[in-house]
Amino acid sequence: MHIQIARFYALEMTKYPVAVAQYYQTAKEPHKSILIEMRERVLEVIPQADEIIKYGMPTFIVNGQPIAGLMVHTNHVGFYPYSGSILVGLPNLTAKYKTTKGALHIPLDKPLLKSEVKQLIKARLAFK
Repeated sequence: MHIQIARFYALEMTKYPVAVAQYYQTAKEPHKSILIEMRERVLEVIPQADEIIKYGMPTFIVNGQPIAGLMVHTNHVGFYPYSGSILVGLPNLTAKYKTTKGALHIPLDKPLLKSEVKQLIKARLAFK
């Protein structure tokens, strides 16, 4: 029985790079589901991204530059585009979600739409 559980856990861990696996695995529901869904949406837009932990959160890196980060908070999941300038240029998103200077607060019952993730990442990739 323990071997089967250990094998399943090991298989689950292989879905994520070693650097970020523990973050996703230790997140509690409903945060975990939102994190995983957001991760999948980010990787649909930038499948070539590397994933690391930066500032304590899973971060997606393209050509050495941080493009987006995801972080668990008490009442939301934060989406960090690694530049406050990005959010200023997207009033349609800042009107829809709570924000700080450098993050969108994603409600636990409503992850970003794929089109919104694409919009954020496209804006971040264009930002120099």
